[in-house]
Amino acid sequence: MIQGVVNAAYEPVITLTVLGPSGQSAEIEAVVDTGFNGFLTLPSESVATLELLRLADGSVTLADGSTAMFDVYRTFVLWDGRPRRVDAHMSDSVPLVGMQLLDRHSLFIEVEDGGRVLIQAGG
Repeated sequence: MIQGVVNAAYEPVITLTVLGPSGQSAEIEAVVDTGFNGFLTLPSESVATLELLRLADGSVTLADGSTAMFDVYRTFVLWDGRPRRVDAHMSDSVPLVGMQLLDRHSLFIEVEDGGRVLIQAGG
């Protein structure tokens, strides 16, 4: 089970450990974004710190319907205590957890400042 909290801006936030190809790791706070259908977004500082290898260009459809291009990087996150390979889009905004990372999991959010965020396998 992965646990987090709803912040004062009413965003569900979880902490993830992201792993680089040479064993580097970083703890990041990421907002769970059910409108994002990818795995994960990371800021350029995290990509550089972890020395992630660029895979390709990727396009994402934004909430307003426009399309944006992002560099895509291969990384691993500790998910339920186990490394999980994911593709991360580099974006200089707050890190986001998308629906592909939540695949085959249930998401529970107590929508209030300080509310619980729970993600568990199964569904």
